[in-house]
Parts: sequence; C-alpha cells; structure tokens
Amino acid sequence: MTSRAESAAATRQALLDAAAELLDDGGLEAVTLRAVGGRAGVTRGAPYRHFPDKESLLIAIGTQAWDRLGDRIHAARADPELSPADRLRGGLTALIGLARTQPHLYQLMFSNPPGDPAALARAAQRSQIEFLAIVAELVGEHDARRYGALLISSANGIAGMEASSQLTDPKWGGLSAEDLVDTLVDLIAARKPSG
Repeated sequence: MTSRAESAAATRQALLDAAAELLDDGGLEAVTLRAVGGRAGVTRGAPYRHFPDKESLLIAIGTQAWDRLGDRIHAARADPELSPADRLRGGLTALIGLARTQPHLYQLMFSNPPGDPAALARAAQRSQIEFLAIVAELVGEHDARRYGALLISSANGIAGMEASSQLTDPKWGGLSAEDLVDTLVDLIAARKPSG
C-alpha cells in the first residue's frame, strides 16, 4: 500500500514532469499551475499544495535539471575508461546538448527568478563543482576556476550561436558545435598546469 508521503512525492514529481513538458512545448508562458495540473491529471488545487506559485514551480524544474546535469557530469568524472579530456568534452557537450534539445529549460537554468535571484545559482553548485574537478585534472587546481568559467561561458556562446543559426553561416566554414568543443578541449588539454 502506498503511504501518504509516497503519494505526495509521486504527485509532486508528476507535476514537475508535466511542467517540464509544458516548458519544452511552449516556453515559460505555457507553464501555469492550472495547465500543469491538467497535464498531470490531478485536481485543480493539487499544484497549489506543492508549489505556492509559478516561480517556485519553475525553480523546482530548474533545480531538478541542474541535479540531472550534475549526475551526468559526475558519471563522466567517475568513469575510469574516459581520459580527462574526454570527461571535459562530455561535460561541455552535455551542456550544449541540453541547450539544443531543451532550449527553454536551458534558458530557465541560467535565469535569476525575481523572488529568489540566487536559487538556480545555488542549484548549479554541484554541477559546477563536478565540472571544476574535471577541469582541474587538466589545468591544476590553481587555474581550474578561471578555465572552468571560460569553458562554461564558451559552451553557452556556442549553444547561443547554434540556437540562432549563426553557427551555420558560411563565414564560419561549416563548423559544428562539436568541432568547437573539440577545439576548446584541445586547447585546454595542451596547456601545462601551473603552480
């Protein structure tokens, strides 16, 4: 028999899944508590018992996305079959892949919700710590933050160029996001760690 806590957790997850689907389908505007409840097949009041407002629901979706990305980066970091350069490549391509397949979610993850501007930055901590550990394998602890921020901002720029179709402009010579990631990884891997 399902306990009350298990049922509440299942309902909360169903609401998060429904909200993420709505976000994927139509962006932030498509996510309303009423629409989420309808998509999840629960009573009208159910979403309000789990989330006081749309912003708290969006923060929960973004937090869950950061957790999943953190899981992927951790798995790559823990894989003994992968070289440090391949781990880095995996982390960068995971981030760009998320922007490619779920652009509204990606945008949400890097947003600052008005009621709690630091909520998603806090949620990103685990992913970023895992990513910095991979970067440190290549450049050393001393330079990991500098290169980590450079790599994440570069991945964000690559994702933006790809999303806006600017990367396909002939002036870039037919480069793909993966080509640019390979270039970044090669540049970092060739660098000698300092102090």
